[in-house]
Amino acid sequence: MIERAQETGTVLALLRRYPVVGLVGARQVGKTTLAEAVRRRFRGPSVRFDLEDPEDRARLSDPAIALRDRRGLVVLDEVQRAPELFPLLRVLADRPGRPARFLVLGSASPALLRQSSETLAGRILYHELGGLCLEEVGPANRDRLWTRGGFPRSYLARTAKESFEWRRGFIRTFLERDLPQLGIGISSATLHRFWTMVAHWHGQVWNASEFGRSFGVADTTVRKYLDTLASAMVLRILPPWRENISKRQVKSPKVYLRDSGLLHALLGLRTQSDLEGHPKAGASWEGFALEQVLRKTGASPEECFFWATHGGAELDLLTVRGRKRLGFEFKRTAAPSVTPSMRVALEDLGLARLYVVHGGEGAFPLADRIRAVASGRITEEVERL
Repeated sequence: MIERAQETGTVLALLRRYPVVGLVGARQVGKTTLAEAVRRRFRGPSVRFDLEDPEDRARLSDPAIALRDRRGLVVLDEVQRAPELFPLLRVLADRPGRPARFLVLGSASPALLRQSSETLAGRILYHELGGLCLEEVGPANRDRLWTRGGFPRSYLARTAKESFEWRRGFIRTFLERDLPQLGIGISSATLHRFWTMVAHWHGQVWNASEFGRSFGVADTTVRKYLDTLASAMVLRILPPWRENISKRQVKSPKVYLRDSGLLHALLGLRTQSDLEGHPKAGASWEGFALEQVLRKTGASPEECFFWATHGGAELDLLTVRGRKRLGFEFKRTAAPSVTPSMRVALEDLGLARLYVVHGGEGAFPLADRIRAVASGRITEEVERL
């Protein structure tokens, strides 16, 4: 097991500031393991209720009686299974002195987010837990992380075969059991075919009309499928940034599978040698590096964009917080160089800095405000937003 000390510290800090903290993330990403680490470091009594466990559900048959006298930390795992708890949590969070803090865990879903946002406004703060990242596994394990992805069981599997089998099993279970439990009523066979098609589209600008024709359904239907996978936190929709300049700019988003291991499983790529010779290797590496940068910068989804013009200028990732803008280009080459497109993006977007994340070694300046950074040194070189 890999100790996720930074994530544990972040959640503990949030619990000191908010009566309710929501820990959300895809299935099997390690939320329960992290919650146990938080409980071990929490100063005071703690208790955990697993709402998928019939015994724990029975203990919460009268939640007011079960929770009102609790002190310290109360962990509610898979809380989307019991949305009726949220009004009670508001009452408990407003008690004088706040005798208990609540850590609620759940796979992100529209129902979970809507219910908690309405009843716990001003009392809850969400923290998104992603898979393992380079900072947690170390730069020496970059290729293993890229090939297997960040789900702990996939990354830590004894062999590449076991890792691949786990990911294929995860995809099947996710579609057949997990999504229906989140209230999503699309057939698993349809979503599996759609997800596989999106894997071949990974890293490209989304074209709903073309995708709908290939899939044989209307534009609105494929957008519904896309939003379904994005809400379950297995897909990233990166929106376009539009600047007030005299250039025609791309208006459609880009799509990425958030976990490179799941991407490779859907593409049937079992080993790194399979990946190296595949046409999607470059796009896979781009998505992998993008996720690592987002973890390092701390950018929220609302602060992340890509930018492109019809004249050919583009930027793989733009992060915006207030007046601070950082740009990122992802190049799998070991010898990156400055391109005209980078200079256009630097000036047109007013970037504070542009990082070229590459597949080689070392970090070095390429030009004024443009710096090359090896993917293994993201955690050392890239500044937080």
